[in-house]
Amino acid sequence: MPFLTTITVVGLVVLAGLVWLFLRTRQQDLIAGIMAKRKGSSKLVARAEYVEGMQKFPVALSLGETAIYYQSPDLDASCDLKDIEEVEYDDELATGRSVTHGCRALRLRSHGHTFEFILQPADCQQWMAALPRHRADEPAARTA
Repeated sequence: MPFLTTITVVGLVVLAGLVWLFLRTRQQDLIAGIMAKRKGSSKLVARAEYVEGMQKFPVALSLGETAIYYQSPDLDASCDLKDIEEVEYDDELATGRSVTHGCRALRLRSHGHTFEFILQPADCQQWMAALPRHRADEPAARTA
């Protein structure tokens, strides 16, 4: 009887791992689909992680003519460029946690809210060129 219990537990752990792997892969496929749809109408499209508190959510991040869009199968949001008061690129998140693996944090501030996205190094360089950093007290540096 203990042998059957052990096999059952191992089987359930393996099944849980396979389900998790399937869901993660499926989400990546869905984000790739969103990115493909956005490419035609956006200046720039990249895979990113939206940071909300301690959680990170994979998203398709795109820069349109008038807005920044961040989308996933569970999230469809945007921020108008005219409402963005500050743009920063940093090695740390606003919480002080460092960004790992050479990635950079794109931090947007709008009407007292902070939106943070973690970008891969190559994507970050493109975003810095398309959406340069600026602060609210530097209106001449803004581009929209």
